[in-house]
Amino acid sequence: MSDDLDAKMATARAHAQAEGDGDMEGTMNTLGADPVYELLPIGRIFRGRDAARAYYEHFFANFAPRIAGYTMRAEWVTDEGLGQEYQVFVEGPEGRRRFDIIGILLFGEGGTLAGERLYASDELFTMMVGPMLDAAEPVPVG
Repeated sequence: MSDDLDAKMATARAHAQAEGDGDMEGTMNTLGADPVYELLPIGRIFRGRDAARAYYEHFFANFAPRIAGYTMRAEWVTDEGLGQEYQVFVEGPEGRRRFDIIGILLFGEGGTLAGERLYASDELFTMMVGPMLDAAEPVPVG
């Protein structure tokens, strides 16, 4: 593995760790100038540092406190990014529930991330992304 790929993976793992720690600035510091977040298969997208910050503000204030635990099931790396598959256990009115999510942390320029490609259920996105889901645009066709 090249030193460059090792550095990219270190940034992606630092991002995931900062998210898990509830560290807003640590999370934002791993992102490039114009991060793009794709929410799939729901087919929504948002971009830019302001949108990313709004997402993480909701995530840390409203979703993270409901996380009862999580387990990483798999991790893999390609030239494009670091993929991580998780089971997330969320507390809600109906009790604890398990959700599955795949996140691909996309490598960007200058040791930063270009964003994330997330695969999860509509229900999980509604909880996790909150108002950013309504603000997100349809994923472009083509």
